[in-house]
Amino acid sequence: MKTVLHTDWTVKDICEGFVYNELEGKGLFGMNGKLTIQPEYQRNYIYADGKKDVAVIDSVLKGYPIGLIYFVKTESGQYEVLDGQQRITSLGRFVTSRFAIKQDGMEQYFRGIAQDKQEKILNTPLLIYVCEGTESEIKEWFKTINIAGIPLNHQEILNAIYSGPFVTAAKEVFSNSQNANINKWSSYIAGAVNRQDYLQCALNWVSKGKIEDYMSQHRHDTDINELKVYFNSVIDWVDGLFADTYSEMKNIEWGRLYESYHKQPYNTKEISKKVAELYADECVRNKKGIFEYVLGACKDSKLLEIRVFEDRDKKVVYARQTKEAQEKGISNCPLCALGHDNNKKRIWQLKEMDADHVTAWSKGGATDISNCQMLCQTHNRAKGNK
Repeated sequence: MKTVLHTDWTVKDICEGFVYNELEGKGLFGMNGKLTIQPEYQRNYIYADGKKDVAVIDSVLKGYPIGLIYFVKTESGQYEVLDGQQRITSLGRFVTSRFAIKQDGMEQYFRGIAQDKQEKILNTPLLIYVCEGTESEIKEWFKTINIAGIPLNHQEILNAIYSGPFVTAAKEVFSNSQNANINKWSSYIAGAVNRQDYLQCALNWVSKGKIEDYMSQHRHDTDINELKVYFNSVIDWVDGLFADTYSEMKNIEWGRLYESYHKQPYNTKEISKKVAELYADECVRNKKGIFEYVLGACKDSKLLEIRVFEDRDKKVVYARQTKEAQEKGISNCPLCALGHDNNKKRIWQLKEMDADHVTAWSKGGATDISNCQMLCQTHNRAKGNK
């Protein structure tokens, strides 16, 4: 890969004709259209937080270096930002008065700061390497230089590797914070839109977990209809099933649950009522597992991680049962005492017994000492929810 260092380009040169589109994924441009600041393989702009973007401007005003920037020269003679998108976008947004910085205790936009400070920013030279090479060389270098700073997450790297019309179209929908559907989607998906978490989720669902294979197969597609339809089918299914939303709904494997249960009929009122009951049950430790438990006809209580009896309660119940058993000359395991084998009168050690719900939790039994009995391990494991 060939590289040439430019030290004569200033902030003014780079920001000339700066175009910033609030709809992420649409592209950012500078150098009077000659520079694409956000090519397909770049992550979304993430510095617009009032801290990182302001820090870039403060550094320039104080004369601090803001680091090397890398451009790629395309076959058409245009340039693309390989590294430095966040810094360049911050500079462009500031000189076009998209955000303010604090000067003398007051928030000021570029047009409001002193003329000498405006000129200092605009005339600041930048250290820019222009690179030329093959696509694979460029993308390998892109991954290497992005190890530092705020590292690329896995989906951002995949977007770079499989850049093309499919990624561009997908980002317009799933990486666009202005999308009116984000508020609804956010009830079921955790993460940040501009860090590709929603896109990753959509791809994970439609590909059944094989995101890279799916992106490779569809890289040159201009139509993302399959991705959108499947994603919306999952969201609409979940949204229609449950009357209320809970924080634990975020990042549940809804795609997997959709595949397993969407063809089954449900009474939505009963579903919502059961979920509410389980949320109010102090015995349920894994609230996230409630949804799969209910969809699966309330059969797999392991999903809920039901609260177990405390050791102190086990000791109290064991002592009481053992005393009563010794007085009657029977086993301290109630089920062994009903039998006819050699264990009918056996007194088990505490370590040989397990705590059990007299009335199974699934049948309304609470996890408290009044509903606790000690059984030998063999009987407890055989009892289940009976």
